[in-house]
Amino acid sequence: MNKTDIVGNTIAFVKDKLENAEGGHDWFHIERVYKNAMLIAQNEVCDVTVVKVGALLHDIADSKFNDGDESVGPKVARTFLESENVDVAIIDHVVKIIENISYKGGNFEKAFTSIELNIVQDADRLDALGAIGIARTFNYGGFKNRTLYDPKIAPNTKMTKEEYKNSEAPTLNHFYEKLLLLQDKMNTQSGKQIAKERHRYMEGFLSQFYAEWEGEK
Repeated sequence: MNKTDIVGNTIAFVKDKLENAEGGHDWFHIERVYKNAMLIAQNEVCDVTVVKVGALLHDIADSKFNDGDESVGPKVARTFLESENVDVAIIDHVVKIIENISYKGGNFEKAFTSIELNIVQDADRLDALGAIGIARTFNYGGFKNRTLYDPKIAPNTKMTKEEYKNSEAPTLNHFYEKLLLLQDKMNTQSGKQIAKERHRYMEGFLSQFYAEWEGEK
């Protein structure tokens, strides 16, 4: 199978699979991550096919929507790619990307590393930053029926992986528990540059939020 077939068939598969997904983890999220990955990949020496397919399949079965089971996504991706007769080396690499891309509270070491993983991970993290990141955060908070903000509940930036997965904290806490920490966790130079601007935008949003919350403007 040629590379165009792999990418085209994967796009069709993902669109179908995520047709009814939550708004922050739907096909449009995948498409944005794909575009981010292509932008970053221009400045890196990498296997572009692995980056493309990895970006497209990175959230094919997010554990948040599968009772916390992190094995579902890799299994779904492997089964699909095997059915498309994709090279074993590509399949194994893409599965490793899916297994290691997640934030998981930020307090863990990746069991695998590659420039392709670095690119896709940066691309995914960029979609959690800036205007889109803000929109996705509150969309998911609404999906989970969480409080917008509670001054009495302080953010916890030292959560374990399990605490992070099971957190029911107000939506605004997520900015401090993940989003504002991403700028310093980017892997590539391109990712770092884009993250810096989006980080600054979020800081401005938070300043405005608190001012409005206190009735100052």
